[in-house]
Amino acid sequence: MWFITIPVMKHYTNLSELHRDNAFPPPQHPLFSIYRNDHVCTLGDREFTCDFYLIGLKKIISGQILYGRTKFDHECGLMLFFKPRQVIEMKNLEVDVDGFLIFIHEDYLNGHNLHNDIRKYHYFDYEVNEALHLSPSEEKSIWDLYARIDTEYRNNQDEYSRELILANVDTMLKYSQRFYKRQFLNRAENSGKMVTRFNEEIEKYVASGMLDAEGLPSVHHMAARLNISAGYLTDLLKQETGKTALEHIHIYLISEAKNLLLRNDKSVSEIAFALGFESLAYFSRLFKKEVGISPNSFKKQQYN
Repeated sequence: MWFITIPVMKHYTNLSELHRDNAFPPPQHPLFSIYRNDHVCTLGDREFTCDFYLIGLKKIISGQILYGRTKFDHECGLMLFFKPRQVIEMKNLEVDVDGFLIFIHEDYLNGHNLHNDIRKYHYFDYEVNEALHLSPSEEKSIWDLYARIDTEYRNNQDEYSRELILANVDTMLKYSQRFYKRQFLNRAENSGKMVTRFNEEIEKYVASGMLDAEGLPSVHHMAARLNISAGYLTDLLKQETGKTALEHIHIYLISEAKNLLLRNDKSVSEIAFALGFESLAYFSRLFKKEVGISPNSFKKQQYN
C-alpha cells in the first residue's frame, strides 16, 4: 500500500520560530519585530499562517505572493497588510532595493487603543491584488515612520518603548488609510465609478432570477461578481458615495419595492418575499427607515 505524505501547513505562534525558519536575526522583543530586507525576501517559501499582524513595504521584481488564495505579481512599489491566521505564501520573491516587514503579535496590542482600532482598518481584509500602491512622496512618509519604529526597536527597550512604537504604527496605519482613499479616487477616474458597475450587477442578479433562488444578495456575493473583496468594495463605494455596499443593496431593493407597491394586485408580504426578504418584519423596518413610512402606508397613499 502506498501512502502520500501531504505537507502540513506551518502555523507560527511565536516570532522566534518565524525568524529562525526564515534566517532572520532573532527578534528584539518576543511579541514585536521588524525586518528590513534587501533584494531577496525569503518569507514563506510555502503556505503558512501566524498569530501576527504583518505590514510589509516592497517593490517586487519577480516571484509571487499568495494571500487569501489570490495571486499577485505586480512590479510597482506597494504595501501589504496581513491579519492573524490568514493563509500567506511568498514564492521566489526578488525585491528592488529594499523593503521592510513589521510583525505585531496580537498580545502586543493588549491594553492599547490599537487593539480595537486596528480592526477598523478594512485593508487587513483586502485581497493581495488590492494592495496599496504608493507615490514617491507617500513612500517617503512611510519610510520616515519606519525609521522611528526602528530606532525604538533597536535601542534598549524601556517602559516607553511599546507606547512609542505603537504610536508610530498607528500613524502608519492612518497614513495608509489616507493613501488608500487617494488610490480609490484614482482608480475610479481610470476605470469608471464602482457604484455604476455595482448597480449593474444587482440588476443582473435580479434579472437572472437569483432573488427567488438565493434570496437577498450578500455583500460577499456582489464583491465576488466584481472580482474584488467585500472589504475593498465597501470602502470604495463609501469613498465614492458615502454609503456602504450593504446600503446600496438596500437602496436598490427599496426602489424596486416602491415600484411594486404601485401595483394593486400584490400584497406587501408578497412583494417582500418576491424581493428575497425572508421576514416581512425586516422588510417593513428597512422600508420605513429608507422611505420614512411603512410599506402599507406607502401603498395606501397610491389610492388617495
